[in-house]
Amino acid sequence: MPRGRKTRTKAGYMISVVAEMYNIHPQTLRLYEREGLLIPSRSNGNTRLYTQDDLERLETILNLTRDLGVNLAGIEIILNMRQRMKKMEEEMQAFVEFVQKEFLQQTGPEHERLQNALMRVVPPYLIRARVSGK
Repeated sequence: MPRGRKTRTKAGYMISVVAEMYNIHPQTLRLYEREGLLIPSRSNGNTRLYTQDDLERLETILNLTRDLGVNLAGIEIILNMRQRMKKMEEEMQAFVEFVQKEFLQQTGPEHERLQNALMRVVPPYLIRARVSGK
């Protein structure tokens, strides 16, 4: 899911500072912006301003390209999947909190029945079986 243009006026780093901090050319940062991988905020004068969130995202991009050799298309897929996973984690946490709240509000004999219905399940152990040759 592409991120929209940010226009907030939070303090941030200018493109030349970020390029120097990460030892990359400013054109590389512009390329990441054109590809939608990194979308810095803009000042009133339309100057790119990179926030701490932008720098963290840039570090992820640089780790993927420099350390793992991932191309830009792959980076886009990875970043989108990370964003989707984060959203799913947030939704799951909200669901767990809802269930816990509902469970704690239960009273009377129904509550005792529900309390006894919950039990911890140990994950199964996997055992590799050796198959003899032909």
